[in-house]
Amino acid sequence: MDFAASLEQIQRRIRAACDRAGRDPASVELMAVSKNHPPESIRAVADLGVRLFGENRVQEARSKIPNCPGTLRWHLIGHLQTNKARDAVQSFEMIQSVDSLRLAEELNRRAEAAARTLRVLIEVNVAGESTKFGYRPPQFLAELPQLNALRRLEIHGLMCMAPYSTNAETTRPVFRRCRELALEGEKVLGAPLTVLSMGMSGDFEVAIEEGSTLVRIGTALFGDRPRPVRASSSDNDD
Repeated sequence: MDFAASLEQIQRRIRAACDRAGRDPASVELMAVSKNHPPESIRAVADLGVRLFGENRVQEARSKIPNCPGTLRWHLIGHLQTNKARDAVQSFEMIQSVDSLRLAEELNRRAEAAARTLRVLIEVNVAGESTKFGYRPPQFLAELPQLNALRRLEIHGLMCMAPYSTNAETTRPVFRRCRELALEGEKVLGAPLTVLSMGMSGDFEVAIEEGSTLVRIGTALFGDRPRPVRASSSDNDD
């Protein structure tokens, strides 16, 4: 796999999408999604200047992170069970997949025990897919004050994913609604929600046009991922 060529193409597409939207390309951060890929591939991509990596499973990340450069930043983007909250707090600088008040409360408790503040994104299920995790918009707005009251959590924004489609243009309403939901959340909080984690390999250009500040790129960068050891419960990763 020619990681350099893949990264150059992705960066070119990001710049073009930003040009169409009248945005500064520096306003969009690239996350390399390294699920099921070995430390050797991660190191190769890191050598090209990528510093932010996303993992879906806590245990897989904990086994890989020690074998990767210490300068890398790690976000959890997959569904998190409460019984893995302690390990997640220890391993990641941000949890992008906070999808319930119960999980947020457990993360807050574990962050308190670790004497740290944890940056989080709230995962929203804008499309209402039964197979996806995430807050439905009304529940998100209703529980946002309680989420914000958890003193060890810093809410930086929202994460969402659009339904799979071979036509990326069909994802536009989902990303647009997520951006609108962030604005509604800002009114509830009286504070900005600056991070919109939207867009994967098949739809990141549309997501950027609709306001994404962080795109999660797996397949377009690493190529097809190896066969997983076991099935994953989340696919917020490509």
